[in-house]
Amino acid sequence: MPGPLEGVRIIELAGIGPGPFCAMVLADLGADVLRVDRASAARGGDPDAPPADILNRNRQSIAVDMKHPAGVETVLRLVEQADVLIEGYRPGVVERLGVGPDDCLARNPALVYGRMTGWGQDGPMAPRAGHDINYIALSGTLSMIGRAGERPVPPVNLVGDFGGGGMLLAVGVLAALTEARTSGTGQVVDAAMVDGSALLAAMMYSFKAMGLWDGGRGGNTLDTGAHFYEVYETADNKFVSIGSIEPQFYAELFERLELDPADFDHQHDRAAWPAAKDRIAARIAERTRDEWDVVFEGSDACYAPVLEPEEAIVHPHNQARSTFVNVAGVDQPAPAPRFSRTPPAVPTPPAHAGQHTDEALARWGFGEDEITALRDGEAIA
Repeated sequence: MPGPLEGVRIIELAGIGPGPFCAMVLADLGADVLRVDRASAARGGDPDAPPADILNRNRQSIAVDMKHPAGVETVLRLVEQADVLIEGYRPGVVERLGVGPDDCLARNPALVYGRMTGWGQDGPMAPRAGHDINYIALSGTLSMIGRAGERPVPPVNLVGDFGGGGMLLAVGVLAALTEARTSGTGQVVDAAMVDGSALLAAMMYSFKAMGLWDGGRGGNTLDTGAHFYEVYETADNKFVSIGSIEPQFYAELFERLELDPADFDHQHDRAAWPAAKDRIAARIAERTRDEWDVVFEGSDACYAPVLEPEEAIVHPHNQARSTFVNVAGVDQPAPAPRFSRTPPAVPTPPAHAGQHTDEALARWGFGEDEITALRDGEAIA
């Protein structure tokens, strides 16, 4: 099956990080996504040896010189047939190139124009450069992540780039696309990582309002402050995760650890947390991670081993669900979520920049003579 987004046509102006991730998610779900790479990036490459950039899987690539008038016109002709365009440039860049929202909506009033930036399209910081760490810092999210008495810990670039950025852009695009199919009119989706990372922290902000997040960084229930929501080191210098929040799960934790639950009966007394954590840490340090896996087998204590990526790929649960797939020799996460009636196909490997220029343009309605003329004029590569 081609996936639930079969028939949706998307133009992606190639970028890095959250923009390609959004395009990957939509392509995984069956959308026909055409990536427009820079002509200067088209350096050839063996189709049988695809790049390893997973974020660029599941779509064809054309290479266009966006500074060439004929290249700009090529993109605008593609826009006329598209449902969505996705771009991740700084504010004002696509306008200067001639493919901004006004240019594209003039050609296709029903187009959904998805924009991915760090700071947003407006505001005093909009023109500035930045990265995930900066955006989640400004949203207040980074300050919440880390251990007591230590510096905040950036969660790689998952929260800003991919959760608050690319994923929310995908949500926004799909929402606008649904509305456009009713109204017949497109619109601009302004997805900013500072906004998205703030939204991801909505529950933490509600905890603060309710007085449930007042222990400082690393001193609350969900940020390693509590002994029952923590990562512990095992005898073989590996790690296990414990998340026994609910009373019944909390009770089972001590049953499996063979510790007297009466010693831990003040679960939410923050003053008791450090001593309780020391007791549990000492107990878990007595056995290896594999031994604890056996102890907690079938348990509702909210336990899981902390796996390295190569271990996650071969874990029995992940294998049973096909959580990971191998495409062209590269292990990678499978498309998600799951669909009962229109499951997505197995991903295709990433393309070299410009690998499908002639094929894709022909598929989108360009004649052979037009393609030849564009190539001779160096508008495409």
